[in-house]
Amino acid sequence: MTIAQVSRQYGISADTLRYYERAGLIPPVGRGAGGIRDYREEDLRWVEFIQCMRSAGMPVETLARYVELVRQGEKTAQKRKSLLVEQRDKLVIQIQRLNEALEKLNGKIMRYDQQLLNTEKKLNGETD
Repeated sequence: MTIAQVSRQYGISADTLRYYERAGLIPPVGRGAGGIRDYREEDLRWVEFIQCMRSAGMPVETLARYVELVRQGEKTAQKRKSLLVEQRDKLVIQIQRLNEALEKLNGKIMRYDQQLLNTEKKLNGETD
């Protein structure tokens, strides 16, 4: 696939894909005729993984380290796992904080709904 095709498929810019490669977030992409990037299935799996990990809040530096460790082979499996576990633990905390914020927002919204309902009742001459 060309960079334009990958860009459309994953909803990210060609510049972002080039950045991923320059920053070491994905292994170097093979080149076809005329030096044009030719993304293969393995490259696409890397793009998907990087998008997922970035959505999970993993820093670029950590992702680059992970890719570097993958290139070093099986001897780095435990280190790679540790990076993923550490990010998972951070994500769990973030989800807990987001859930707490969601609960507070829902509570505030319910209070406004109740206030509006009470105002409507007063305007309609209704009493509790």
